[in-house]
Amino acid sequence: MPHRIAVVGPGDVPTDSREYEAAEALGRLLAHHGVTVLCGGRAGVMEAVARGVGESGVVVGVLPDPDDRRASPYLTVALPTGLGESRNAVLVAGAHAVISVGGSWGTLSEIALAVRIGRPVVSLWGWRVVDAAGSELVAVHYVEDVNAAVQVALDILRQQP
Repeated sequence: MPHRIAVVGPGDVPTDSREYEAAEALGRLLAHHGVTVLCGGRAGVMEAVARGVGESGVVVGVLPDPDDRRASPYLTVALPTGLGESRNAVLVAGAHAVISVGGSWGTLSEIALAVRIGRPVVSLWGWRVVDAAGSELVAVHYVEDVNAAVQVALDILRQQP
């Protein structure tokens, strides 16, 4: 069974932003590696990663809505949940690892939920999560480019039983 990696990030990034371009490149690269991509299924980073996966892979959008009217047209599968923001828990629980691109409050909640349930997180230009002493969490791997994000996520998954 292929690895499932969730790509999370803001839904309001413009199509000409570095986050959108990075998410699209992530989609292409993850599809190339045979990864099933999970995302929130709507605009911004979610749309970009789905667009990047294109016809060469599978991308599942875990939607907050009770229907798929607002789903990205680039999804392979749209999964309406009717859960609102609570769908973030379903999204990260369904993934073997999470790659975050940029940051928003929703993205931060997805990172927190992923760390809480033991999913590895790779952060590309996003939140720097620190503990009470100011030390970065070891559960979050910080990278500065798309290739590193995919490589770190895949390396972590290969090391797991």
